[in-house]
Amino acid sequence: MIPQHIVKRLGIALVAPGSYAPEPEAIPRGIARLEPRGILVRNYYDHDARHQRFGATDEVRLARLNAATDDPDVQVVMAIRGAYGMTRLLPHLDYEKMAASGKIFVGFSDVTALHMALYAKAGALSYAGPMFVSDIGVRDPVDFTLEDFLHCLAGPTHTLEGRGTGNPALDVSGTAWGGNLAMVVSLMGTDYFPRIDGGILYLEDIAEHPFRVERMMLQLMQGGVLQRQRAVVLGDFSGYRLGPNDNGYNFDEMLAYLRATLPCPVLTGLEFGHIARHVTIPFGAQARLVSDGDAWRMTLSDYPTVRIA
Repeated sequence: MIPQHIVKRLGIALVAPGSYAPEPEAIPRGIARLEPRGILVRNYYDHDARHQRFGATDEVRLARLNAATDDPDVQVVMAIRGAYGMTRLLPHLDYEKMAASGKIFVGFSDVTALHMALYAKAGALSYAGPMFVSDIGVRDPVDFTLEDFLHCLAGPTHTLEGRGTGNPALDVSGTAWGGNLAMVVSLMGTDYFPRIDGGILYLEDIAEHPFRVERMMLQLMQGGVLQRQRAVVLGDFSGYRLGPNDNGYNFDEMLAYLRATLPCPVLTGLEFGHIARHVTIPFGAQARLVSDGDAWRMTLSDYPTVRIA
């Protein structure tokens, strides 16, 4: 059953399932941004508990994620940051309990592993959406990113729009799923990789050279995943560096090869990824994607929401 919360006050719990906040001041700054809007923020992150590159030891991060899941006053559990660490926790999570809590787990990048595992293990939907440090507590936040998240949260539908050169004309419907490309590929062959037939797969990544993007996309095809999708929609793939030995091989050339090779259509123009302005996408929502060959629109429905009474 898809949770449809009706509450008097939105509650958000902050957790660090992966890395710690590089700027700890972002936490109180983000809380100060949300509280005037009537949003309750419960902070389960302790900067002094950080361990190596992680927000805390695996045991402490797991315990705090469980505590946020059990918190009766919050409807949303939001990661403060991604980077790396979520995969370590996957074998120790109680997915049925997390699904039964009705909480909406939010984040992107490394948090993609949680989205995938929740859906594979318990059929639970989550949000590929903002992270607290980089999107809400940042010194110069982009208002759109928070507003799009809150709009999506209110439901009952959410619409994304984009455009890109060479996009195919199509009208398809299916389950929206995906996230960070490297994280998606890292879970292939595990129990945490959901089998989704007739899906609309959205992908993004950061600092991955075009040949690595191509290699991962070919792995998804050669593993039989892309044959079962109705479309792939690409978000932001920035932060890489080309070299002289690329000899004209760049992202556009790689994209042209993928479009000629993959068994499903590939669209670009999704405003999603490691960028200041990005949309929120409910993982597991039902989606209709309509493209006229340049601009496209994706309408999402049947996903968890929170309505303020």
